[in-house]
Amino acid sequence: MKKVMKAEIKNLVHRMLIFNIGFIAFLILFCSFGINNNYWAHASGSKQMKHSNRLKNEKSPYLLQHADNPVDWYPWGEEAFEKARKENKPILLSIGYSTCHWCHVMEHESFEDEEVAKLMNETFVSIKVDREERPDIDNIYMTVCQMLSKRGCGWPLNIFMTPDKKPFFAATYIPKESRYGRAGMMELLPKIKVAWEKDNVNILNSAENITAALKKATDVSQGAKGKDLSTKTLDTAYSQLLRNFDEENGGFGRSPKFPTPHNHLFLLRYWKRTGDQQALNMVEKTLNEMRLGGVYDHVGFGFHRYSTDPSWLLPHFEKMLYDQAMLAMAYTETYQATGKKEYENTAREILTYVLRDMTSPEGGFYSAEDADSEGVEGKFYVWTEEELKETLGDKDAQIIIATFNTSKSGNFKEEAGGHKTESNILHLNKPLSEIASSYELSEEEFNKRVEKSRVRLFNEREKRIHPYKDDKILTDWNGLMIAALSKAGRAFNEPIYTDAARRAADFILKDLRNDQGKLLHRYREGEAGITANIDDYAFFIWGLLELYESTFDIKYLKSALVLQNELDKGFWDDNNGGYYFTSNDAEVLIARQKEIYDGAIPSGNSVAGLNLLKIARITGIVDYEEKASKLGKAFSETIERGPMAYTLFMTGLDFGLGPSYEVVIVGDPLAEDTKTMLEAIRKVYSPNKVVLLRGTEKDSEITEIAEFTKGQSRINGKATAYVCLNHVCNLPTTDVNKMLELLAPEKS
Repeated sequence: MKKVMKAEIKNLVHRMLIFNIGFIAFLILFCSFGINNNYWAHASGSKQMKHSNRLKNEKSPYLLQHADNPVDWYPWGEEAFEKARKENKPILLSIGYSTCHWCHVMEHESFEDEEVAKLMNETFVSIKVDREERPDIDNIYMTVCQMLSKRGCGWPLNIFMTPDKKPFFAATYIPKESRYGRAGMMELLPKIKVAWEKDNVNILNSAENITAALKKATDVSQGAKGKDLSTKTLDTAYSQLLRNFDEENGGFGRSPKFPTPHNHLFLLRYWKRTGDQQALNMVEKTLNEMRLGGVYDHVGFGFHRYSTDPSWLLPHFEKMLYDQAMLAMAYTETYQATGKKEYENTAREILTYVLRDMTSPEGGFYSAEDADSEGVEGKFYVWTEEELKETLGDKDAQIIIATFNTSKSGNFKEEAGGHKTESNILHLNKPLSEIASSYELSEEEFNKRVEKSRVRLFNEREKRIHPYKDDKILTDWNGLMIAALSKAGRAFNEPIYTDAARRAADFILKDLRNDQGKLLHRYREGEAGITANIDDYAFFIWGLLELYESTFDIKYLKSALVLQNELDKGFWDDNNGGYYFTSNDAEVLIARQKEIYDGAIPSGNSVAGLNLLKIARITGIVDYEEKASKLGKAFSETIERGPMAYTLFMTGLDFGLGPSYEVVIVGDPLAEDTKTMLEAIRKVYSPNKVVLLRGTEKDSEITEIAEFTKGQSRINGKATAYVCLNHVCNLPTTDVNKMLELLAPEKS
């Protein structure tokens, strides 16, 4: 869920709205619909008639889910807008994604309903958009919803707008019939029809004013007026996280509670910088509590999207690729920082899930798995005690029942077709290591016993009807997973992960680029398409930089530099600094936004800032570092208002402020002394560094990119480390321990 717009922007918007009194009251009343728990009342019934609309020719799984609705859906495109202009009809734009639970609810309740469809078809031109395919469209109209609402918005997102794409009303979930004081589609649509016909001038004027306010709200960069951020900003971000930390359950805030792994990446760096133990404690407490809770899939591994309660017990059961990637990074880095095996184990389990269930034959990674199966949220994942006993037998079942805290009455209520089932979300109250003693078993013996039962439960669960899998491959989310696999491959010395990252990167470089070599956003069923956005470039560059450090294959570094050049040419704002979300040659929308907020996933600008700093250190070209500085200045005023909302940006700021390192290892890649040096540097937690490998003195490929390596050679034929700190280089060393000492400065 995106951050609610600043209070001053809201006030500006409300001042600019010039609806008549009755209609503005109508808007405020209905622009933030709540959620109703009677969600699958229509799910169990079959559709009365078979329909087909224009979505049948799309590649998006979400759009295809609506291809047989009786609603005359159009995909986003000129055909729909021309029809709306020609017939003078408003547009109903509905945005969601294939694994969105409440998008399913609204489809079954309204979009599959003949009465609702008749009203929509008579009154509107209806457009469906997959937010994961077109985040540029979603970002704009989500901002509109946030401006008109007094709280955050989510999906489904429904926008009523003019034929020229200018919005005049926004809502999230809308039931078919009005209930609990909320208007349903059957009441809302006729009112908007009357307003469009009888009060058209005011609606058009208001749409103009909302659009003007939107453009002002999205202009968040200051250019030369900005200032350099400092360690004070890092301190403020830490203090804000500390104030919001849930000491009892871990995480930040109460509920719903999201993993926000970039918070942990920042806190680890803050601990490394300052030695403040509480920063590390917040990370460990949160990662441990999440791993114990029901938000973690204890049978099949991987994390669900978020917890609906403060204690991480009751999840929203979606599984998103970006969560697995970012959480794998957080657990991997925490293992490096602490040396505790449980963090490595969790990272490995996450990646086991991804490689087993979310990897395409081509090597790319699928986007998500649904929360629902058989029309019921969570049904695939939960267990009754009778099911546990039938699968495991009484003796083993009793251990699982006691260990994972199930009960006959259950802790999760499934509801479908008017029937309730009381099932259990498996979860732990304490680590397995602390439970083993109660069975008079060693930790190793107890773990083996639990693992044996887990495998049996997994095999039994595989017979169930699986949640829907969104099998489109997105460049940006794949970039995050490539980065995660590359980090894990280095930290755990696990070639399986590095090989998987390599396959995915090779796939994107080959199949997700157009004839001009520019990146594309989405691949599905052999077809790549949709112009790439900043996230595609920034996240994939991040993955390529991490993959280079895992393989030292120069082609990944070269590709990263080529893509960075494309990003700079196509997205950079020469006037105010920062990167636009869309490129210069992308479709022109009603606003061109810049994103800096690090929400469920980091912003492209935050990741790009970190990439620029790394590339500057790798190449020795100061232009990249200067651009990173300009990027920081561009958003400095926005960030300083609440830096805890920009924690991935904080990791880049931490890198820029230093201490940061460039390490060049010169040695034969196949020689034991070189391997020993590389293994040693990969085990330590030193996040603000780049590592280059110059194979031999005759190896010229890296010197073409990093000219400063030309004069670096082995000492006495041994693998040699050149360590530079904050642009100042130490004497080279062949001693591994001396190299590690140079990477461990005193705390500031």
